[in-house]
Amino acid sequence: MNAPVLIRGLALFGTSGVVGRCLDFTAAALVDFGWLPALDQDGREAAEDVLLVVSELITNACLHAGGPQEIALLLHDGLLRIEVSDADLRPPVPRSFDGAAEGGPAQPGGHGLRVVARVSRSWGSQERGDGKTVWSEVPAPGDLLRT
Repeated sequence: MNAPVLIRGLALFGTSGVVGRCLDFTAAALVDFGWLPALDQDGREAAEDVLLVVSELITNACLHAGGPQEIALLLHDGLLRIEVSDADLRPPVPRSFDGAAEGGPAQPGGHGLRVVARVSRSWGSQERGDGKTVWSEVPAPGDLLRT
C-alpha cells in the first residue's frame, strides 16, 4: 500500500520578503509533516537541508525569473519534493567557474544550484505552459521512515 501524499502550496507575488515567507511556510509544513521538532541530528540536518533548498530556489527565481509564482511541498514515500514555479521558460543552468576572470569557486554568488544538487537526492526543472517548475527531492529523516 502506498503512503498518502501530503501537499502544501503557497501562491506568491513579487520578490519583496518572499524568501522569508517561503521559509516560514516551509518550517510550518515541516512541523505538520512531523520533521520538526527534530528528534535527532539526522532530523535536524534533513530539515536544514530542506530550508536551504527552499532559500536557494526562491532566491534564484527572484534573481533570474522575476520572482516565484508558487511553492509546493509534496511528501510521499519518504521523499519531500520541493517545487518552485515561475514565469520564465529558460531552464536553470548551474554556473560554470572555468574562466580565471570569473574569480573561480571562491567568488560570491552563483553557487545556489550546486548547493541544491549537493543536498538533494535529485533535482531538475520541467516546462509548463507559462513558465517552468524547478524541483528538488530531499529524503525524509531516518526516524520518520521507521514509523
